[in-house]
Amino acid sequence: MKYMLLVYLEEKALSEEERQICYGESIELTYQLQSNGKYIGANPLHPTATATSVRVRDGKRLVTDGPFAETRELIAGYWIWKVKSIDEAVEWAKRIPFDDDVMSDEEIDIRPIFEAEDFGPELTPELQKLEERLRTKAAKLKANN
Repeated sequence: MKYMLLVYLEEKALSEEERQICYGESIELTYQLQSNGKYIGANPLHPTATATSVRVRDGKRLVTDGPFAETRELIAGYWIWKVKSIDEAVEWAKRIPFDDDVMSDEEIDIRPIFEAEDFGPELTPELQKLEERLRTKAAKLKANN
């Protein structure tokens, strides 16, 4: 099963040096995950000042550039893993580097990712073919970039 882990962190919780150390430790964990066939993807995210939000209100789309409303914790990054169970995802997540001296209130949400078979009979043969065409097209685009 695939899981997405959303890493929440106070945006200014880390100094540049601490961020570099955390990134290095995350790369080590990524290597371990990859070596065990569990790793699909991961990335840290830029600060909210670089973000853009699209909101739908009364049928209209409102585009807003960051930074956004005051909030303590923001999504700092994500991982996508393929593991056998939520229990295995939790065990790996316990190894994500957080320095207790610097970060005392961080959080990681672990959420299952829907896959085609999760939709059962609602995923008609026509939709299955459409999904396959889109995946093939996406793979070709990725290969060309």
